[in-house]
Amino acid sequence: MADMLKFVERPQSYPAKRAADARAEDFREIAERYATPAAEDQAGRCSQCGVPYCSVHCPLHNHIPDWLRLTAEGRLREAYELSNATSTMPEICGRICPQDRLCEGNCVIEFSGHGAVTIGSVEKFITDTAWEEGWVEPLVPGPARGQSVGVIGAGPAGLSAAEYLRGHGYEVHVYDRHDRAGGLLTYGIPGFKLEKPVVMRRVERLKAGGIVFHEGFEVGRDATLDELRARHDALLIATGVYKARAIDVSGNDLNGVVAALDYLTASNRKSFGDVVPEFEDGRLNAAGKNVVVIGGGDTAMDCVRTAIRQGATSVKCLYRRDRANMPGSQREVANAEEEGVEFVWLSAPAGFSGADGSATTVRANRMRLGAPDASGRRAPEVDPGAAEDMPADLVIKALGFDAEELPRLWGAPELGVTRWGTVLVDSKTLMTSLDGVFAAGDIVRGASLVVWAIRDGRDVAATMHQHLKAKAKAAKVAA
Repeated sequence: MADMLKFVERPQSYPAKRAADARAEDFREIAERYATPAAEDQAGRCSQCGVPYCSVHCPLHNHIPDWLRLTAEGRLREAYELSNATSTMPEICGRICPQDRLCEGNCVIEFSGHGAVTIGSVEKFITDTAWEEGWVEPLVPGPARGQSVGVIGAGPAGLSAAEYLRGHGYEVHVYDRHDRAGGLLTYGIPGFKLEKPVVMRRVERLKAGGIVFHEGFEVGRDATLDELRARHDALLIATGVYKARAIDVSGNDLNGVVAALDYLTASNRKSFGDVVPEFEDGRLNAAGKNVVVIGGGDTAMDCVRTAIRQGATSVKCLYRRDRANMPGSQREVANAEEEGVEFVWLSAPAGFSGADGSATTVRANRMRLGAPDASGRRAPEVDPGAAEDMPADLVIKALGFDAEELPRLWGAPELGVTRWGTVLVDSKTLMTSLDGVFAAGDIVRGASLVVWAIRDGRDVAATMHQHLKAKAKAAKVAA
């Protein structure tokens, strides 16, 4: 039996981070992995509390105290199997989940002042070890049911649902507009947070399990939604939300003012060795430029840290609220500051100006926090007379994402959407307004966390399974 409850005498210790100047030179992940004794030691700090708030606040409700105990006892294979029982991508969640806002932020010993158990780092260690030791088993499809499912979107929600549905014995086809599966895991999140082989090995496992991927496939161009419905017994819409939120200021159409996802996708493609003309000609390359990123979420953090690695002359992040009220991970802010990013708090763009059609300057209003808004957060308002100019050859808009106009793009006006453009679903079945067409992930809930997309994929696979079984039974009775 492991020696647990050692949080008083054993200090919290995360895996060592590479020095800021060294890690800013490449796109490798910034933290090393635990050695086995360190992982066991840190897992042994868990208090094994009666009400595990870490699990309660995990969208997947992972069995965190149980696999921490197994890790502390040196029973790593069992720890992996338990971790894998609730998550299709535990090593990815261990890398990119904002643990400081979820499991670790709600750890009981964090409340006691002793520092949370390093749950994410242990989770990453467990599954990386499982891959190395060959414990990650192939995806084995269930007995063939004679029914097929189409999944539109190869991001975390679509991939998770596809895995579960294949396990139930369905023929599964995944359609995605990109030339590689993974969605934001592949093209949105930089390698210093999630190295791409970690994603690709998951995709290859699904392909080896018989899931058919149709990459470079756009619904509305290569097939209509009705045509896909005719091909399959059920469909899942898991496209995510990719439309960049606009910013209504002068100079928005200048060269050098770009959307965050365009910028990050170009960088990630370069990491794959792709030819990226917009990067090569400098349009989506920060090298030698004064960069200003607008926004305070995790996407903004990805952009500023990418710009540092591309060799920007200077990198500033403008956020309209203060540090305490920003939505991005505080760990990511700290990493960015270590790497040389300057944060300009309580600041928002008033306009962009330039010469010969290209941006050279951001005019920024100073802000102050006024009365609380409907969400309870103090609303930012302009501080009169306190604007300033800052040099900017590259302005990256990282203000979040909205849904694309799927009914129009797909020629499917009967597909019900909300006033925000997200797809309407039944709250219990997750079925859309179209019979046999389901939706899950960000295209339903709006831009959110990867771990929520994985949870949604797991949930929708269960309701689709019930629907397809009922459909098969009805067909058998009718025959």
